[in-house]
Amino acid sequence: MTDPEFDYDLFTIGAGSGGVRASRLSSLMGARVAVAEEHRPGGTCVIRGCVPKKFMVYASGYGKAFKQAEGYGWRADSVSFDWPTFRDAMNAEVDRLSGIYSRNLANAGVELIHDRAELVGPHQIRLVKEDRIVTAKHILIATGGAPNKDWSLDGVEHAITSNELFHLRKLPEHIVIAGGGYIACEFAQVFAGLGVKTCLVYRRDTVLRGFDEDVRIAVHEGLKMSGVRVITGTVFEKITEDEKTGRKTVYLENGDELVDVDEVVFAIGRDPYTKGLGLETAGVELDEIGAVKLDEYSKTNIDHIYAVGDVTNRVNLTPVAIREGAAFADTVFGGKPRGYDHETIASAVFTQPPVGTVGLSEVEARKAYGRVDIYKTNFTPMKYMLTEARSRMMMKLVVRAEDQVVVGVHMVGDDSPEIIQAIGIAVKAGLTKDQFDATCAVHPTVAEELVTMREKWTPPELAAAE
Repeated sequence: MTDPEFDYDLFTIGAGSGGVRASRLSSLMGARVAVAEEHRPGGTCVIRGCVPKKFMVYASGYGKAFKQAEGYGWRADSVSFDWPTFRDAMNAEVDRLSGIYSRNLANAGVELIHDRAELVGPHQIRLVKEDRIVTAKHILIATGGAPNKDWSLDGVEHAITSNELFHLRKLPEHIVIAGGGYIACEFAQVFAGLGVKTCLVYRRDTVLRGFDEDVRIAVHEGLKMSGVRVITGTVFEKITEDEKTGRKTVYLENGDELVDVDEVVFAIGRDPYTKGLGLETAGVELDEIGAVKLDEYSKTNIDHIYAVGDVTNRVNLTPVAIREGAAFADTVFGGKPRGYDHETIASAVFTQPPVGTVGLSEVEARKAYGRVDIYKTNFTPMKYMLTEARSRMMMKLVVRAEDQVVVGVHMVGDDSPEIIQAIGIAVKAGLTKDQFDATCAVHPTVAEELVTMREKWTPPELAAAE
């Protein structure tokens, strides 16, 4: 399999989840593989994304849990939170996980190079710190994404991104977050749960654009119930900072001023991390936002150059990058060409309460199929009946009318991410509403509602027309 004309059979740029999986499997199939990583192995998910963020969600949830426990007879007096203790424990675990990534690569026979890699020709890669050029028969781009900032904004230098939130020296007293996507919403509730005065500024009217409308409404209301001040329909105009105190003032285009702010955070999305990698030099085509253009096998317009993960801007989820990496290895080195099916992928948003979703939204289903049947419910889970904090649970089934196949399931409430993993199997398999109904409920659980909803919901405008 190895080709003596090149230093490596595969050179991967980026040691995140997708790049590591592709590299390990390719090496185990007999390829000579190297991975270059300019930061730490683990990528966005492990280092500055899913993993530390989930720890922060857990940490912030304890404050509510102590209060809720009072309804069950518990007393938790003199409860306090120490940010440095938590922060250091969280980052120590991230360090441990990054080390596991390094060891897994080594155990698979992959060479890990701690350096920035840039393409300088079709098969040539320059290692920047070493100022050394290596060659590879195949190249895989797996550099992920990077958080955006509005660089045209006056005072943008006073703002940080989600990358820096995991390393704050102290817990802020007042934080302002720009954005309305899942990252912005998650962090807004995290800091509100830790006792921080939190404000979310979003240019649209409802958060989580692209999600089912009922999910969006439920999360928006949940933000406000968590104590987050949500300002919609406007954006930042400028940011100023007091040189003596370090505190910022955020000026909004609607005329509002947010004063005495400790941290201003941009969470307005992430862009594919392709800038400066030399892809243009190798002739690789990018789209308008810098994502790598690919065919169904994750191959670029250059036969020997591939890409997986967030750098492709297909479905930006860690498990998807892993599946894409495995498909790449099978295609290029395993003799089993295959792409990865990006349809019907379950996902979660770790707001409080969290979101679980799979399949089409109601709007998407109506556009695709015309007639759909909607079943939904909104209730207070049993867990909260003895407490003052009445968190809600929303569940929704989107059913294709012509054959009763369940084409979408959307949930907002405790344990939704855990439940949606199993429900994703049913939706991926194309099960019908009758098959859902034929499944015996597990009682008492919130999940039993998924198999007991019987009454169709009709939009008010359609009901009036009838």
